[in-house]
Order: sequence, then structure tokens, then C-alpha cells
Amino acid sequence: MLGVLLEARLEQAQILKKVVEAIKDLVQDCNFDCNDAGIQLQAMDNSHVALVSMKLGSEGFSPYRCDRNIALGINLNSLMKVLRAAANEDLLTLKAEDQPDSLNLLFESSSQDRLSEYDIKLMDIDQEHLGIPDTEYAATITLPSAEFQRICRDLSALSESVSIEANKDGVKFACSGDIGNGSVTLRPHTNVEDEDKSTKIELTEPVNLTFSLKYLVNFCKASSLSATVRLCLSNEVPLLVEYQMGAGYLRFYLAPKIGDEE
Repeated sequence: MLGVLLEARLEQAQILKKVVEAIKDLVQDCNFDCNDAGIQLQAMDNSHVALVSMKLGSEGFSPYRCDRNIALGINLNSLMKVLRAAANEDLLTLKAEDQPDSLNLLFESSSQDRLSEYDIKLMDIDQEHLGIPDTEYAATITLPSAEFQRICRDLSALSESVSIEANKDGVKFACSGDIGNGSVTLRPHTNVEDEDKSTKIELTEPVNLTFSLKYLVNFCKASSLSATVRLCLSNEVPLLVEYQMGAGYLRFYLAPKIGDEE
């Protein structure tokens, strides 16, 4: 019997449920890269337009141990099926042996009167790890994630793409489609009572880029992870959409549309 190589316990199963729910329609199979710093994931969607990057730091688990670097290849739809067996408040422990062929998931009810245990088969996924360059963005917008979700959903009813224009006066989301045009402008403001409801814009130069709404609507599935979302834009580089979560983050990168490309 090989010893346990990885053991990671989350206080709430819903954290992993929300992460997998947010990315499973973009990425089907991916490696969970585990090391002593935590669990990371990085994958492109099939059309190579979007990139997902996730990190759950070791400090977000209690306890956490990983004796050596290991990649766990998992089908996300299969993982979601297993995670649905857990209540949101359940304790979730992930375990893997040395040279594992499956990942063990243990769900423990908060009152500790119910234990559920599942094993999910692992896959051998040959996945290149893409170096994401550090970018100094021209515009960084922080806004309530529910607001961003509503804007993307409302504009996607009119068009397939949206232009995001940021300048010193605010940020404008605009689209035009067969049935009409629409735009939403957010001005910077601070909500003294609830910081998470503020809109902040940091700008070194104005930017105006166009993106696929289908992808942005998809990214918004991560809204339940964080009350705020950060959008980072620079001309000619992918948009970064970032949701912070406790000891980690979920980031999406989306290439801008160029010219008349639909």
C-alpha cells in the first residue's frame, strides 16, 4: 500500500464546487497541479480564445500536505457530479496516494453525523503549462461582480460582442446587434457603507477593446466566489477577469476581437 501523498481539507465544500461549476463549460479536462504551496490549475478552452488560471493556496486548507509535486488529471464534469453529492457546508478532504490512479473525496457534514466517500478516476493529460507574462495594465476596474454579471447578460441579448472603453470619466460597455444597440456606463464611486459596492478605476491611459460576450457571460459564473471582480485591460493584450477568493483566485484571460472579426 502506497502512502498518502496529498491530503487537503477545505472547511467548506462549496468553494471547490463553485470553482468547478464556473469553469467546467470552458474546459473539460485539466490537471490540478499540487505542490507544497497549494493547488493550481491552468487550461485553455478548446478554441484557444480563453485561458483559465486558478490557485487555492495551502493556507486555505486545514490541514494541507503535499509531499512532492503531482499533477492530477481530472474530467471536470465527472468531478462536478461527485461534488454535487456534498452539501455546501460540508468539510471536504481531498486525498491522493503516491502514483495515484484515483482521487479520493471525503465529505463530512458539519455536525459530523454523516460521512460520504467517493473515488474519481484520474486521467493522463498532457498539458503544457503556459507562462502568463506579468503585464502592466493601462486600466484596472474593480466593480461588484453582480453588476458585471448583469451588464454582460443584458448586452448579450443584443449582440455577440461588447466594446469596453475605459477613460478618466468611467467605463462604458457598449454593443450593437441586429435588434438594436445598448450601452452601460459606470462612473467611479465609493460606497462608504459597503466597500464591495464601489466602482474603482485606475488608469494610465484610455483603452477601448472588443470582446466576445459569450465568454464574458461564461466567466460571470464565478460571481458567487467573490463580491467584486477586477477587469484589467491594455491594448492588444488579453483581458484579465479576476475573482479573489480567500486564499486564492480564479482568473480568466480573453483575447480581444480584432477588426471585423465576429
